[in-house]
Amino acid sequence: MKIVQISDTHFSPTKSHFNGNWDPIRRWIDEIAPDLVVHTGDLTIDGADREDDILFSMGLMNELGVPVLIVPGNHDVGHMPGSHQPIDDLRLERWRRLAGPDRFAKDVGNWRLIGLNSLLVGSGHPEEEEQFVWLTEMLETREARRIAIFAHKPLFVDDADEGDTGYWGARPSERQRLLGLLAAHDVALYASGHLHWTWQGAVGNTQLVWAPPTSFILDKLERLMPGERLVGAVVHHFADDVKSEIVRVPGMTAHVLDDVIDEVYPRNITAVPTEAAE
Repeated sequence: MKIVQISDTHFSPTKSHFNGNWDPIRRWIDEIAPDLVVHTGDLTIDGADREDDILFSMGLMNELGVPVLIVPGNHDVGHMPGSHQPIDDLRLERWRRLAGPDRFAKDVGNWRLIGLNSLLVGSGHPEEEEQFVWLTEMLETREARRIAIFAHKPLFVDDADEGDTGYWGARPSERQRLLGLLAAHDVALYASGHLHWTWQGAVGNTQLVWAPPTSFILDKLERLMPGERLVGAVVHHFADDVKSEIVRVPGMTAHVLDDVIDEVYPRNITAVPTEAAE
């Protein structure tokens, strides 16, 4: 089984800065003919507040000739409490109505693929605990299947025991809860996006993959992070185990957000300037 993971497309019908990367990646997906595409969030520039961003972006996803599964990002359903767009019932309802479920579990051969809404993790929203219960059930009922989890936000940036990285990763308490589940159920892969850096590593027996964005990279808006800056995608090859290949997709432009941030994510409405970058 071959799965393509794309992430952080940041599409919009009104802010078209990154839309030009769609045609190259769509053609590339057609050429390599995966069994499935998984999008790990930030499908839109501002689906958290704009219905037309979600409708436009889903129209592009529907151009693909293979099945697509999507989990939302912070720009799709909102983010942390106290941010200018906190995740809430209205934003979740809009996403589910226009894009579909915000989590999934799909059995394919000897694998169970799980998609998490990572914006609920640490949110304090009533559905946060409900999703943890659901995740536990999906892991406990896997039988002999191996597990791959897809989410927007990574578990951590530098180290599994790091403190609270705020915007970028999971908070320590929720992170440790998730890490406990990964270890207890021998999860093979946790694949995410969000950082606009691409990297591969591991925690315990779980492979970690940060997918590159298809939209933009960061220059000096944020500190250096592990990995490298590029635009592209990931190809995951699933058999008895999983092997993941990060790909620089030909024809794509590595836009630099620093150059256009005040057009795309005006910082005067954001509590923390660099939070506009992701």
